[in-house]
Amino acid sequence: MALSLEELEAAIIEKATKSPKPQLYIKDFYKCDPDAKPRQIKNVANDLVKKGELMFWSSGSTTMYARPDRIKDEEGSEGIN
Repeated sequence: MALSLEELEAAIIEKATKSPKPQLYIKDFYKCDPDAKPRQIKNVANDLVKKGELMFWSSGSTTMYARPDRIKDEEGSEGIN
């Protein structure tokens, strides 16, 4: 049974927060709800970007998703005062 929209959002945020890698491909979120179609997962992830829960991260050749606080920590933008 597919997750509700709120449950799917929570699962994606949890995956992005707890993943060993700070940046994730959209396909990494497919495991959050195996019953959901890939387009639905992408739409929810994009909505989370609009809400500020996730952000796009680009390596130059590919676009990934990440939690804003994890990217700042990883890139050293914050933490050392």
